[in-house]
Amino acid sequence: MKIFEANINRQVLDFFDENLKEDISFEESNQKIYKAFGIIDFFDTNEELKTLKDIISIAYNSVEEPDRAEYGDFQTNHDLANKVILHLASKNIAPEIIVEPTCGKGNFIIAALQNFKKVENIFGVEIYKPYVWETKFNIIDFFLANPNVNKPEISIVHCNVFDFDFKQIAKQYSTKNILLIGNPPWVTNSKLGSLESTNLPKKTNFKNHSGLDAMTGKGNFDIAEFITLSMIKTFQNMNGYLLFLVKNSVIKNIIFDQNRNQYKIASIEKQCIDSKKEFNVSVEAALFYCKLNSKPAFDCNEYDFYNNENSYLKFGWVADKFVSNIDSYIHTKQIDGDCPFIWRQGLKHDCSSVMELEKVGDNNLHGNYVNGLNEEVILEEGLVYGILKSSDLKNTVINQTRKFTIVTQMKVGQETTYIKTEYPETYKYLKAHQANFNARKSSIYINKPMYSIFGIGDYSFKPFKVAISGLYKTFHFTLILPQDNKPVMLDDTCYLVGFDKVEFAVYSLILLNSTTAMNFLKSITFSDAKRTFTKDVLMRIDLLELAQSINRAGLQAELDILNKKYNLNLTLNLWKSFIKEMEPVNNGQMEIFA
Repeated sequence: MKIFEANINRQVLDFFDENLKEDISFEESNQKIYKAFGIIDFFDTNEELKTLKDIISIAYNSVEEPDRAEYGDFQTNHDLANKVILHLASKNIAPEIIVEPTCGKGNFIIAALQNFKKVENIFGVEIYKPYVWETKFNIIDFFLANPNVNKPEISIVHCNVFDFDFKQIAKQYSTKNILLIGNPPWVTNSKLGSLESTNLPKKTNFKNHSGLDAMTGKGNFDIAEFITLSMIKTFQNMNGYLLFLVKNSVIKNIIFDQNRNQYKIASIEKQCIDSKKEFNVSVEAALFYCKLNSKPAFDCNEYDFYNNENSYLKFGWVADKFVSNIDSYIHTKQIDGDCPFIWRQGLKHDCSSVMELEKVGDNNLHGNYVNGLNEEVILEEGLVYGILKSSDLKNTVINQTRKFTIVTQMKVGQETTYIKTEYPETYKYLKAHQANFNARKSSIYINKPMYSIFGIGDYSFKPFKVAISGLYKTFHFTLILPQDNKPVMLDDTCYLVGFDKVEFAVYSLILLNSTTAMNFLKSITFSDAKRTFTKDVLMRIDLLELAQSINRAGLQAELDILNKKYNLNLTLNLWKSFIKEMEPVNNGQMEIFA
């Protein structure tokens, strides 16, 4: 049965029926429930009391519960909640104060009541009123079934978590041992915004991102991350612990930002869970655990929650470097520095149905293409280039593409009016699909020339490139050779370095595909990241240091393999020139290939 859209069982109904008589007042009802179960202000208004009495007196038809999953609401089941509390108890944690900032249906609170014997006060905050009621009903049900257990003072508050004054709790109970526990929403601020949710923090740039980073996505933070950091900041000076169930990315972000924030947390753990089993969702999640009021720590031990005798991984900060596996990083840290070449992202146009083409008919017949709208197109060859996507970067060497793209600019912001006179067929085609370009939603195209693209520059037109997919978890670099005497482009899911000399490109390829480089990248990248490889990651590869430490015989052997397999016929005659090209000039970073 449901009351106020919250589940309630017969035992709790019988209690209300027996104890909330017709003549009992609102104040008397609250006092009675407080005396019996420790719950403060069970009813907020007299109208709630009256409604409850009316519902109990008549048959009540259940109302289907709305799907809260779209709000990132994945309720912790009873079994997992109990295992989490038992895990904390096994660490001899015995809180006096428990705070759950998004308490949901109260499963963590019930598990805490069952297993912690010294709790004096419990504070639960929840924005969804049916869950507030269900938590209160569940608490009553627990105490009715366990009348002799400790009954702390309990406050379950219907409130937006971002409006609740947690600082008052920290101030009032500053000398007590506290446990912060919960499962905050697994959703971003932009997602909640699109759902018109009111459960959002005030618009603040809490990570101090630049305007450009905010525009390109870094300003879109996880709500659970915001809540977790808020709790740490508020309660870091109290003795106690925090344990939140959050996405893996949240834990990584917290450890990364800890180098700057230096919150007073230590003994940091990531206890990995099976989200599919526990919540039936394909999201990588874990329990984030730390000790409060401690000397700041900057690394995190990773465990399997179901078999957590030994940590199988430690990630975090080593000096001023953030790494995904501290133990393996130590063996390759000598190449962690600054890449002498600038890694670039491929081109971005957000109009694939128009801009991306495939050749049709005779491959030797220039100008005949079909676009993503299945339209046959005849274009001048001048602005058409082969293009590779992440899924294409499977081989070690590539000189043919399956797709082509129209490159309207040689650098970002270049005027495109020249196309009308120099490439009339191409202009006619682009003009015919003006609506597709106008539909591009990204703010980067606002007030830019018509048919603008991004991720384009001198580096895009280098004849030889070394590239890697940013999306795939494949630790493998690819050499890109010209096609029909024209440089090949890559899309914005790829990262590349461009070269004028094929030898320099091949030398770089061998270095980047070396065991040392691979092991280094594995020690600084995270397998659950949206993009395994980013510019920031790739710029950490000190190719000069790697080149100076590589065995010359091994280098020659790798070059011989490439020559034989791909008919390259290259030598090491330019190796010294390659080394010299990477050496810094006036202590500045090389941009000759930028």
